[in-house]
Amino acid sequence: MAPALAAARVVGAARRGGAATGPRLAVRGDRAAGRPRGAARQARRVQGEGRPAGEGRGADAGGALRRGAPPAVDRAVRPAGRRAGRAAVPAGGRRGAGPRPRARRSEERPVSRTATRTCQRPDCDGAYEDVGAGELYCDTCGLAPVVSPEGMIGVATTGMTGAARGSRGSGSPGSGGSGGPEGSGTGSDSSGSSLGSGRSSVSSRSQFSRRSVSGRLSRAGTGGIGGRSVSVRSSRSSTSTSARSRLGVGLVSVPQVPRPDPLSAVLENPEVPERKRFCGNSDCGGAVGRSRGGRPGRTEGFCTKCGHPYSFIPKLQPGDVVRDQYEIAGCLAHGGLGWIYLAIDRAVSDRWVVLKGLLDTGDEDAMAAAISERRFLAEIEHSSIVRIYNFVEHLDRRTGSMDGYIVMEYVGGKSLKEIANARRAPDGRRDPLPVEQACAYGIEALDALGYLHSRNVLYCDFKVDNAIQQDDQLKLIDMGAVRRMDDHESAIYGTVGYQAPEVAEIGPSVASDLYTVARTLAVLTFDFQGYTTVYADSLPEPEHIEVFRRYESFYRLLVRATDPDPRRRFASAQEMAEQLTGVLREIVAMSSGQPQPALSQLFGPELRVVDTELVPRPRGPVSLLGERPRGRRRAARAARPPALAPAPATPGTPVAGAVGPPPGAPPPPAPPPPALPPSVQGPPVHSSAPGTVPPDLRGIVLALPVPRVDPADPNAGFLAGLMATSPADLVVALRSAPTDSVERRVRELRAYLEMPGEAAALAAGDALADLTERHSADWRVVWYRGLAALAGRDLETAALAFDAVFDAFPGEVAPKLALAVCAEVLDQLDNAADYYELVWTTDPSHVSAGFGLARVRLAAGDRARAVAALESVPETSAHWTAARVAAVRARLRGRAPTDDLLPDLLAAGEQVARLRGAGLEPWLGEQLSCEVLGSALDWVLSQPPGQFQRQTDPQRTLLGAPLDETGIRLGLERSYRRLARLAQTSSERTELVEAANRFRPRTWV
Repeated sequence: MAPALAAARVVGAARRGGAATGPRLAVRGDRAAGRPRGAARQARRVQGEGRPAGEGRGADAGGALRRGAPPAVDRAVRPAGRRAGRAAVPAGGRRGAGPRPRARRSEERPVSRTATRTCQRPDCDGAYEDVGAGELYCDTCGLAPVVSPEGMIGVATTGMTGAARGSRGSGSPGSGGSGGPEGSGTGSDSSGSSLGSGRSSVSSRSQFSRRSVSGRLSRAGTGGIGGRSVSVRSSRSSTSTSARSRLGVGLVSVPQVPRPDPLSAVLENPEVPERKRFCGNSDCGGAVGRSRGGRPGRTEGFCTKCGHPYSFIPKLQPGDVVRDQYEIAGCLAHGGLGWIYLAIDRAVSDRWVVLKGLLDTGDEDAMAAAISERRFLAEIEHSSIVRIYNFVEHLDRRTGSMDGYIVMEYVGGKSLKEIANARRAPDGRRDPLPVEQACAYGIEALDALGYLHSRNVLYCDFKVDNAIQQDDQLKLIDMGAVRRMDDHESAIYGTVGYQAPEVAEIGPSVASDLYTVARTLAVLTFDFQGYTTVYADSLPEPEHIEVFRRYESFYRLLVRATDPDPRRRFASAQEMAEQLTGVLREIVAMSSGQPQPALSQLFGPELRVVDTELVPRPRGPVSLLGERPRGRRRAARAARPPALAPAPATPGTPVAGAVGPPPGAPPPPAPPPPALPPSVQGPPVHSSAPGTVPPDLRGIVLALPVPRVDPADPNAGFLAGLMATSPADLVVALRSAPTDSVERRVRELRAYLEMPGEAAALAAGDALADLTERHSADWRVVWYRGLAALAGRDLETAALAFDAVFDAFPGEVAPKLALAVCAEVLDQLDNAADYYELVWTTDPSHVSAGFGLARVRLAAGDRARAVAALESVPETSAHWTAARVAAVRARLRGRAPTDDLLPDLLAAGEQVARLRGAGLEPWLGEQLSCEVLGSALDWVLSQPPGQFQRQTDPQRTLLGAPLDETGIRLGLERSYRRLARLAQTSSERTELVEAANRFRPRTWV
């Protein structure tokens, strides 16, 4: 077995941590200009999510979500590091010049009224005030202006056009431009991203990775491409938002969660469990309020380590009225920034609202986080994100200080954590969510995160606690960890087990947000024990997780999204959502048996279908038992050499060829078996599947889907207008391209691949070598590298190239189809069948997958499933006739007469009759009739006396012939004589007439 497709397992450090043992997919890009990156910084993490190994297991310590865990009480915040020790990048990006001073709180900034402008919001008559450091805020609505790329006050951006400043909005850390001729092919950093372009140019580079399950592609053999990388760009504009409004994107039905009575969510006894009480001092974070000597822990007091005060008592009581407008109904939960209260807005139709307070007003980090939440969310309007209504202050009667509260929309429903905890197996263990349902949640979450990213905002703390399903909609809540992308000063909040490992060092990014979504999908779809401890930064091996073994594409998506290197992850939320949607289509198609086709954003449709003549035409007689031998005279005539002018015979002298052989001459040799006419002879057969046609590799290479032209390529318009009809003309036309680019070169390479001959093959090799040298990291180059290798039968290189594209785009069909071809040629029939079936089940427009699936199943001896694959080709397909013809032949070819052929004979007869009714060519219809009747004659003649009559109905017919020897022989004679009338040559006609005579029943006439 070739190493390229040998069974492999993903193990050890090659998967997550240390050095990889084989090539792996890289995703990296260029950091957008203007974004300095801080030195090592420590992330603030939410306490209670994990414990050191050995302290127990459970929902709070990395185990499965546990029954009975109080869903309403969140975990307290314990900062995990010291802010004083965090280095920063001074102006100009120079390190080592000392820490950057921390920005003061907004209340302490001096206000300057020297530069005022009218507020750009149409419903506000306020003016902008410079509050220091050049930052403007409206004195009425409190919102900041939107700055256009030119630096002037512009109109407010929308979700469709408001790209992140410097194209940073949806790119991964370090994402840059890929559209240019050099931008996507080099590993150097570049600031070539265009402002406001609405497209995330590059996004990722990839090396051949380890994302395979057992029995799939091995990374052990790297061939000649080890260490090279693949550039992965976003499939569409990374800043656009979707208009979807229904959970499940029309592919899966997610059970609705009705809105409960808000008062039912109020806690009767609001109290923070002792295990979640920690000091609010960012430099301490010690445990506080714990029991000692049988005495319960204090709910307020001072930290014994640093003396910082703490209080876990709600500051607002039922009946309190905040700002003469919001009447408190009670506590809902305790979050990372303090108690969350349910209230009634007496000024607006008594609507239910939520007030979120601070854990400790003396904590500057918590105060800054709350203020930032108000500023960001006041400008955010998205159906999947909780709305912010107001920001108010209220006097704390105990301390005399003014406490701030955010007033936000009340979202009734269940959190993903509650939904997951509610599913229990009979033995009490948590029953994971169906993968389809989890993917639906992930797609909706990515849609919301993509919107935030387009507004230059990072969510930072997505997890099962922070998303609530209400009716058929998912909403993100608890926006306390939200921060702007250019914020390098405020504290970072996250949750152990969900937060990306690099956040503690380089800070959050788009890539770290996508990491949290993938980790949430993992927690929801299997019993992820140890996800906050042993597997805090990794995934379990596929052999231990059934969902990974069953859905390889889903596993590969999680692996890419959680890659330790953020540059190797998805480039944007939209790119990940598109691939997750493709994975969901596969899962739904596999589980329901219903196709879920969709247009790809990266690949075009299937160009053509080759190898439709799956089973060749018969080479010998259609019946081995029923054909009578030729007569002596016909045999002699068939064996006679071509007639020559005979020599004049002397009277009375016997001459050979006149009347007979001369006396004493040996008898004539036995006649050879009759040769079928050229129209009946077929091509060579498949070496691994006797009786089937081998795949045409060159034809398959040219028939595989072609990558779509990147609209950002400088030659995109030129290539769209090319009118060349032949590959040679196309090569000439491409020389007049206005500039050089990746798309121009890959189009030239494809033209050489389509041209026959050695010269074209050499030119294709040169073009590929030049492309690899200039743009080795571009995914399109790797795809064409695989095509060229497959055409040249370099199967290892081809398999590795296609596998790398599969790693990069796990939701795409094209790389799976290419891998199926590689597996088939390498005689790995099980892998080939799996990939063919996955493609064929998901998208029947790829008819070549249906023929390939039937071919490998025939090779494996699974005749029934091969026929089922052929008969599943839809009648609307142009290849329906070829598929049904192949199905008829696959049913009967190579069968022993003693097999139970009656069901297959009857089914084949019905198919032939249906094909005739659908307009099948007459000669092909009669030829199929001969094949079916010939197999039937062998079966009838092989039956023991008396058994045939017991098995068959006397009234049953096959293609109009009674199902007995005489009736079948008459049917064969009739079909052969019809073929003779359709013959093109006299020799062919004569042979067909003689075949009819050999099969006709003996009669006295």
